[in-house]
Amino acid sequence: MQKKSTMYIVQSAAIAALYATLTIGQNLLLPGTASMAVQFRVAEALTVLAFFTPAAIPGLTLGCIIANISSVTAGLGFYDMIFGSIATLLAALTMRALRNVKLAKIPFVGLLMPAVFNGLIIGFEIDFFFVGSMSFNFADFLIQGGCVALGELGVLFVLGIPLTVAIEKQGLKKSINKV
Repeated sequence: MQKKSTMYIVQSAAIAALYATLTIGQNLLLPGTASMAVQFRVAEALTVLAFFTPAAIPGLTLGCIIANISSVTAGLGFYDMIFGSIATLLAALTMRALRNVKLAKIPFVGLLMPAVFNGLIIGFEIDFFFVGSMSFNFADFLIQGGCVALGELGVLFVLGIPLTVAIEKQGLKKSINKV
């Protein structure tokens, strides 16, 4: 039992570090591409790890918190750290729950969850705190949420599906899921 809990912590920490490093590095190399309304956050491809290990849930959430701390200094404020992390947590939990719902051996329904949660939560955050200056406008929310959701779908379909397939085909699923 001790070995499994140690592996869980190690996997969570590794996922958190990878997510944070990818996001912060992307923002340094290509400013705004991982933290604005229309974004293609490469690290979001790692959300597929929730299909393979429960350790991905705290790992992705902590990684998002760490990555979004850097966005506080970029002017996005404390809100992004809170709302972005909540969206990631809910997406990872839902993806884990939907891991066995597959079409053509791909968990497409689960792959939609980051787009759904980030679109709704981050769309609200952007509209309410940044665009609407503490007021809500449904049309602006739809635009902002739609932009965020499209970016998420882009990452998950361009990078997430190949990562999922690679993990499955290379037999890495068994070694990842030893927690």
